Amino acid sequence: MSSNPAGDTTPVVPEVPAAAEAPAVPAAPAAALPTAQPAPLVADDADSAYDGNSLDGSDTTSLRSSIYNYRVENGRTYHAYKEGEYWGPNDEQAQDNMDIGNHLYTLLLRGKIFKAPIEKAPRRVLDIGTGTGIWAIDFADQYPSAEVIGVDLSPIQPAFVPPNCKFEVDDIAENWTWKPESFDYIHIRAMYGSIADWPKLYKQAYDHLAPGGFIEHMEVDCEIASDDNTVPEDHPFWRWTKVFLQFGKLSGKSFIQARDAKNMITAAGFENVDEEILKMPIRAWSTDPHLKKVGMWQQLFAETGVEGHGLAILTRVLGWTYAEAELLINEVRNAIKDPKTHAYYRCNIVVAQKPLSSA
Repeated sequence: MSSNPAGDTTPVVPEVPAAAEAPAVPAAPAAALPTAQPAPLVADDADSAYDGNSLDGSDTTSLRSSIYNYRVENGRTYHAYKEGEYWGPNDEQAQDNMDIGNHLYTLLLRGKIFKAPIEKAPRRVLDIGTGTGIWAIDFADQYPSAEVIGVDLSPIQPAFVPPNCKFEVDDIAENWTWKPESFDYIHIRAMYGSIADWPKLYKQAYDHLAPGGFIEHMEVDCEIASDDNTVPEDHPFWRWTKVFLQFGKLSGKSFIQARDAKNMITAAGFENVDEEILKMPIRAWSTDPHLKKVGMWQQLFAETGVEGHGLAILTRVLGWTYAEAELLINEVRNAIKDPKTHAYYRCNIVVAQKPLSSA
């Protein structure tokens, strides 16, 4: 993908039949929230070019073929390399949703694609969990002198990219093979439910950043919240949240890692650690004009991604039938369109710097 979606009007979504009760999901304890929180929101009720070098050798053809031999499950396709490590699909529908997400996060940052105080063009940049590669491509366009590397489990990036941008199919949770201290900036975004050992990942990021280099982690806290009690415990959004909290407990891959990112990045040795917590309304219900637009795109992102976010977790991990999973998914779809619900996600953005000297 090489461009952002156009327009600010959310599409009309067909109505779905009323959903029957899906199997109850045991509640999971919620972790303590960061102490510094943004102000409550007020509702407006009027309203693949992957790097082939790593595949050289006698088995190049079979390896390249195998990473495209996607897993097909319940009508969706999933990555083949390290099959099962990630819950999200990688088909065209999922890729469109990733592009919408990229626009949403850029809009949240008021048109910027990063927050790190980069004063001069970095030499080498790493984008972890690059997805369709749209962020890496945008960064490469903005800094043509930088070498930008995007890494993902799926080779779903476009073939035609800037000459200073390339992609690698790899598991970022494993030991990194790049040269230590070879990156000036490492970017991580929306990796919820993907990593079991975050301290290891942050430590590897520290080791592979040059002195003075920056890490930036923009992460969504997937526990849906409300400031006016419009998401009670029996609300579909809360039942949806409990699915991901339970998955995190079972898999060790948290969907609320955003809350721990600042402390873990600090513990890895970084300094000048800064955290900003922003709210992303679901629907355009906020009185704030900027957040109203964010809410429109968050609604589109949620509506187009709800099945992909939940289907494999519900059926493959939690043991629901496809029909049971679709019932809950349809309930959530309807809740997204409910004007009486004033829900939002928190997005934590942590920027930190590797010390100029390790002494």
